[in-house]
Amino acid sequence: MKKGTMTIAMLQHACGTDREANVEKAMQMAREAAAKGAQVICTQELFAGQYFPQTIDVEKYGWAEPIPGPTYEKMQALARELQVVMLVSIYEYAMDGVYFNTAIVFDADGTYLGKYRKHHIPEGPQYIEKYYFTPGDTGYPVFKTRFGNIGVLICWDEWFPEPSRILALKGADIVFYPSAIGSEPDNPDLDTSQTWVDAIRAHGIHNNMYVATVNRVGREESDEGHMDFYGRSFISDPWGKVLAESGRTEDEILMATLDLAEIRKARDILQFHRDRRVDSYGEILQKVITD
Repeated sequence: MKKGTMTIAMLQHACGTDREANVEKAMQMAREAAAKGAQVICTQELFAGQYFPQTIDVEKYGWAEPIPGPTYEKMQALARELQVVMLVSIYEYAMDGVYFNTAIVFDADGTYLGKYRKHHIPEGPQYIEKYYFTPGDTGYPVFKTRFGNIGVLICWDEWFPEPSRILALKGADIVFYPSAIGSEPDNPDLDTSQTWVDAIRAHGIHNNMYVATVNRVGREESDEGHMDFYGRSFISDPWGKVLAESGRTEDEILMATLDLAEIRKARDILQFHRDRRVDSYGEILQKVITD
């Protein structure tokens, strides 16, 4: 079956200390993107606030929102108003003591299609996410939207090849990666941005599908020091070609129009899915492989 095109937009921006202002900024950027023809719009990870896992603070649990909740309702109304698909990153309250890093998806009429909860939770200097987030329990859903089939993974998920392979096999045309990544406080001279780009592009190549990631920019201070987020949001095609990439410091709306027929073309030439040897991969289900 021949597929059409999908115009996507990624909202890269700095976040201040005023959470309501951050949400309003993203909503205004979404309106600008829709006016330019965007059909699917993705926020960056935890866009409503600064990156709070830099430090341990029990009060930050109060930032978590239920589904539905205030940000849910604003973004649902926005999707309906603009007639666009919205992928929205929130800090989700599930019950007392259980909180998730979650992406919610609205179709272009505002219909809530479901959620994805981040599976892979990092722990390192100023990336203290295990304190705040329970590992996800949603599996890896594919959302059938008005404009195409989409998957979503969140930040640390992007370093693992298995989730994107699952989404491709389930029919995703594109995987979105809302992210919050930047400096490494314990290695201040290390710039991981190119490694980050290459790792995510590889998921698109291995599965011959589109991938798109959106990252924040700016310096955010904390009691532990600071972090500089390096932007570089990008969109790449089923061959790994980067179609669009943002800068490292400025707020930007990154857009591209994707030819979804290119997915089948690439897969018919590079038969990665056909030649998989699933009968030989049992060992990967072990945490450690020993003789």
